[in-house]
Amino acid sequence: MSEFALIPVLDLKGGAVVHAKGGKRADYRPIETPLGDARDPLGLAQALIALTQSPVLYVADLDAIEGTGNHFDLCRELADVLLDTTLWIDAGFGDLSDCAFWLPLGTTLVIGTESVVSLEDWNDLKLNIGNSLVLSIDVGRDGFQGPQNIFTSSELWPHRVIAMNLPRVGTGEGPDLDLLQNIVARAGACDVYAAGGVRNISDLDAIASLGGKGALLATALHDGSISQNEIAAFLRRRRSQ
Repeated sequence: MSEFALIPVLDLKGGAVVHAKGGKRADYRPIETPLGDARDPLGLAQALIALTQSPVLYVADLDAIEGTGNHFDLCRELADVLLDTTLWIDAGFGDLSDCAFWLPLGTTLVIGTESVVSLEDWNDLKLNIGNSLVLSIDVGRDGFQGPQNIFTSSELWPHRVIAMNLPRVGTGEGPDLDLLQNIVARAGACDVYAAGGVRNISDLDAIASLGGKGALLATALHDGSISQNEIAAFLRRRRSQ
């Protein structure tokens, strides 16, 4: 993905696509969207990909993250049907044993720092899985979530990093540009993606201006705040710069 990446997000809970908002996962409910039925994750995934023309789909398995089950079979169906799309799967991976069950899917695994217990676990993941990983640097209401030395040791980051503000997810508060700037400044050659709170095309311009390589999108796509025409115009503008 050499150009700015608009990555749609599919949040799964109890077999349905839900509206992730504010990081309060117990309160997430099936999403109401003109793009399709919350009980048809595959149909919504196809609609989101068509809307964004993205080669990547981010799938958050909230049941797996919360330890109440998983959507492995659904993710396998997504991988089988969406042949031209790379899946980034976030399923609460904390160590190599968590990942082993999912590796046969051949997808990219997102490691959220909120799920990692120690720097040793992270180093083990990076050593054994390498470029098939994306690191999500998670920030909550109380600051950075996870082992502090992962946040401070940018030389240990993989080549793709997400600056994730969990409380801003689905709120329309705008992206955490301070977090993004902090991560980009220390990321070296890593590609950094913003996540949480993106409202409109102006937010995407702000992310790009700070060196972000892309953004995760959900609510703004479902409520029409970012339209297909706006996306096409934004990408044309980025390519010409």
